[in-house]
Amino acid sequence: MGAAVGAQLGKIVPGKQLLFLFALLMIGVAITMLRSAKSIAPKPAQSGKTMIAKTTPVGFLVGALSGFFGIGGGFLIVPGLMFATGMPLLNAIGTSLFSVGMFGTTTAIIYAFSGLINWVIALEFIAGGVLGGLAGARLATRLGKQKKTLSRIFAGVILVVAMYMLYVNLTAIHL
Repeated sequence: MGAAVGAQLGKIVPGKQLLFLFALLMIGVAITMLRSAKSIAPKPAQSGKTMIAKTTPVGFLVGALSGFFGIGGGFLIVPGLMFATGMPLLNAIGTSLFSVGMFGTTTAIIYAFSGLINWVIALEFIAGGVLGGLAGARLATRLGKQKKTLSRIFAGVILVVAMYMLYVNLTAIHL
């Protein structure tokens, strides 16, 4: 539901401004990941009702942000799962894959009905994403035993991409 709401709102914001805001969000997520990498300790088990009370609003927010920014949300779901459940990073990465598929599908449908998809490029990215995902899964599994290293790499990649996006979309500042 959050992805559908976010996708409708995301279509209103001009592209450069959307990318600039997205880069700022990425920096916030990376900083949060770096801070949590310093003290990785699993949270105690929680009851089903407590878990639902925590994951439902976090899931809606992650979905809304994913739909708004037009992304699958993988980099948002992972910290969201870690925050809401205390799940270790590697488990959050694995768990997020299903959510990413659902958010991405919902957002894609909203954009497809609006005629805003270049199908050739979309299929090229899907093919590249599958190949990259297979390679990334192997690397994540290898680095899974080094939790702090995996968190730092994850946050570092997000920071580098965010800085590039800020640089490229600097003209969007005149909001």
